[in-house]
Amino acid sequence: MSNNIMILMLTISTFLGALGLAALIWGIRTGQFDDQSKFIDGSRYDNEEDLRDAVMMEEKRKTAAKERENREKGYRPPD
Repeated sequence: MSNNIMILMLTISTFLGALGLAALIWGIRTGQFDDQSKFIDGSRYDNEEDLRDAVMMEEKRKTAAKERENREKGYRPPD
């Protein structure tokens, strides 16, 4: 490749990188990435049934982890 093409490619890529960085900084400063209602919606739409389901799923995960750990140790429950 010639030097002119290399210089052109470096110039364009640097310009595009700077443009992307400027857009990111603009988005952060103007609050484009802030989600103000995330925590409010999480508590607003949470009910007792969902909580019970979450507890049940957590218990299933714990028992599955214990079973997997026992299998890895070679433990077999008595018949």
